[in-house]
Amino acid sequence: MRSWRKIIKWPPGSESLPLGIVSNASNLEMRPLWGLPKEKENSSNLLSVAVGIKQKDTVDKMVGRFLSSNFVVMLFHYDGIVDGWRDLEWSDHVIHVSAANQTKWWFAKRFLHPDIVAEYDYIFLWDEDLGVEDFNPKRYLEIVKGEALEISQPALDPGKSEVHHQITARGRRSKVHRRFFKSGDAAVRCDKNSTTPPCTGWIELMAPVFSRAAWRCVWYMIQVRRQSYKEFKAFKGRWVKAAQNDKCWIDPYPVSVKRSRS
Repeated sequence: MRSWRKIIKWPPGSESLPLGIVSNASNLEMRPLWGLPKEKENSSNLLSVAVGIKQKDTVDKMVGRFLSSNFVVMLFHYDGIVDGWRDLEWSDHVIHVSAANQTKWWFAKRFLHPDIVAEYDYIFLWDEDLGVEDFNPKRYLEIVKGEALEISQPALDPGKSEVHHQITARGRRSKVHRRFFKSGDAAVRCDKNSTTPPCTGWIELMAPVFSRAAWRCVWYMIQVRRQSYKEFKAFKGRWVKAAQNDKCWIDPYPVSVKRSRS
């Protein structure tokens, strides 16, 4: 019989410290320079948005809606303009990060490490130009939890928004939909067995919402776009090598590995 024992890993650099004194996670809660923070209801969800000053009015409405639902809010300023937001009532109550000409995924990779956002149940990583007049964050999370969705995205209202891909449009017959069924060209015909775009899968990542567990996985896969093809080729090579060398792991994607070897 093979015996097992619990393996405890210290955060890198803290191996010489007792385990009980080590904390391997943090959060984005702001603290006063002196004294203790005021008692308030703990925030369990995070909204992060890459913003530019030209979308100030839209972002103002979005942030207000999420703050009223007790979210922590983090703004990524891709145009480098931060002072232009100071006149808004909520400006000092959100976190501002500035770096010129970067995407929301660049910001997310560097400032939303899974250990930093580990206390939040859900991470909203949204575009700046989304209207929230008919959106209720708390109601949305009730649906997400009820459907056990690890990665999700609120649907667009076809009557109010321009829809480029039908999978992003709101369905009328159910609370959620995971597939889009399209008739016509046999090459793109969708049925109940469809597993790839445009029938199912992600098309536009305008307003993705990740559970804590999903974000820990996704964070490691985020790539800077100009290097993505080169990095993906290297990743496939690493996958094949790792799958071959790890004798205790069963590969759940043998077809993909077989193709990458050819």
